[in-house]
Amino acid sequence: MTSQAADRPETVGTSRRSKITPEREQEFFDAVLAQIRECGYDAVTMEGIAASTRCSKSTLYRQWKTKPQFVAAALRSHRRVRFAGIDTGSLAEDLRQAARAAGQWPAKDTLLQALGHAVMQDPELQCALREALVEPELAALREILRRGVERGEVAADHPALEYVPAQLFGVQRVRPVIEGEYADADYLVRFVDAVVLPALGLP
Repeated sequence: MTSQAADRPETVGTSRRSKITPEREQEFFDAVLAQIRECGYDAVTMEGIAASTRCSKSTLYRQWKTKPQFVAAALRSHRRVRFAGIDTGSLAEDLRQAARAAGQWPAKDTLLQALGHAVMQDPELQCALREALVEPELAALREILRRGVERGEVAADHPALEYVPAQLFGVQRVRPVIEGEYADADYLVRFVDAVVLPALGLP
């Protein structure tokens, strides 16, 4: 596998070779996501997307190089970093706001469900989706924690800091399994108050 820098999808804003307009690019993205929902990831091909959007296969490969990178770019185009911009001046309140934001994620994301098996089988797709969807959220959450440390609300070497992302992301995945219910905003805020904040020594 090539490096992440080499594999990063080339978009209209970054590729000097691209002559694709933003509208045309979005047409490609909509087409690949629609086909994943309808047929599953394994059934989608660059050739099929090229045919359905009336473009050449070489155009897609020149722009995104591989199918996993193409899919990751398409997912990124439809999503925003939900933890970005949270800054209340209080670490405890920032974490509550992050919990509320996380609770707004769809309980049943049919697209990610369609990608679920492929992600487990395809390391390149897994890497691409992590770079496109997971890392931006983790970076925003770590920035929240960093500001809390800078304000002196929690010590920089506090052992619980590194586990906060796993706590927030983990409870979302686990609650449906053990309780049969989605971790909505109310549940996640209560989880932060009962588990995350005490672990950090915050009131």
